[in-house]
Amino acid sequence: MQVFVRDNDINMALRVLKKKMQREGTFREMRRRRAYEKPSERRNRERAESIRRHRKAMRKRLAREEA
Repeated sequence: MQVFVRDNDINMALRVLKKKMQREGTFREMRRRRAYEKPSERRNRERAESIRRHRKAMRKRLAREEA
């Protein structure tokens, strides 16, 4: 990942970096890897993420069909 600093404006570069990391899920990944995750917790988390993705896709599809 790369962020360019323009006119020595580090604050803006940090803001851009944080936004990029948020978009790619890096913060969530770091938080998840802080501690050991039991296999059962991992399965439950992955199942919940899958359900969330499916519901989001269904909402998008429904919105497209209504328009």
